[in-house]
Amino acid sequence: MSADRDFAYGAAAGLLGDLLLGDPRRGHPVAAFGRAAGAVEQRLWRDHRGWGALHAVVCAGGAAGAAALAARLARRSPAASLALTAAATWAVVGGTSLGREARAIGGALAAGDIEVARERLPHLCGRDPQALDSDGVARAVVESVAENTSDAVVGALVWGAVGGVPGLVAFRAVNTLDAMVGHKSPRYRRYGWASARLDDILGWPGARLTAGLAALAGESPSGAVRAWRADAGKHPSPNAGPVEASFAGALGVRLGGTLSYGGRVEHRPVLNGDGRDVRVADIERAVRLSRRVSWLALGVAVTARRVLRRSAKSGRDV
Repeated sequence: MSADRDFAYGAAAGLLGDLLLGDPRRGHPVAAFGRAAGAVEQRLWRDHRGWGALHAVVCAGGAAGAAALAARLARRSPAASLALTAAATWAVVGGTSLGREARAIGGALAAGDIEVARERLPHLCGRDPQALDSDGVARAVVESVAENTSDAVVGALVWGAVGGVPGLVAFRAVNTLDAMVGHKSPRYRRYGWASARLDDILGWPGARLTAGLAALAGESPSGAVRAWRADAGKHPSPNAGPVEASFAGALGVRLGGTLSYGGRVEHRPVLNGDGRDVRVADIERAVRLSRRVSWLALGVAVTARRVLRRSAKSGRDV
């Protein structure tokens, strides 16, 4: 079995495993990485960009190196290589857990239980839930589904296509570090700078692919493209902007506006200003769009890996 087929079958099996099983309640590899990164931070933390860069190199580089060693050892057996790819894909993607959390919040909102919805919102994003009404919570959920479709699924598949199992693991490691130290709090403004910038770089191709696939798979392709072109650049995040704008246009809703993080109020540009306000029912629509995008991304990743490997082989044969 060729390496291309190992990746194709393994990535498909991993994505299917995530669909059927979701994330385990205990013992998740990403959680274990987070604990290890936290331990490294305790030893290295200084209010300095250089120490933060070292933290990113040690943690993400260590994870990618371990994955590369495992892939090298598994290469001796096609079955082992396929199983490793499947396990790595399942470990790094989180589309099913994303959908479950979004639907749980949507169910609470539909039942009129705003307090339960507010309690669950931090599972998806870092906004202040008490500052949000029902429509505000629904909008936050749709925005989080859009952004995390790129971060939790598509971006990983893109780097899996480029680098196999090490690419899958490296992307997820960097994305996890960004979530841990990449925000602009006083403690991490300098220390987390390298992790945040590295996440921006690695997330760039996956975000554009997510936006393009949302336009392709959404209910209004023209609306998605129009919102993407008009509004993506207004967003403070170079990667969340295209994704959220495209989802907004595809769903025909209006995203962005005033929000609160850690007691800090932000006034973000409106995305797809011609759309209507987000409703509770739009959460389910966003989850379904996210799932369609994820499976389309798998097809793109498998095809891209085949093309990349054939191009590399042709270059060696010249």
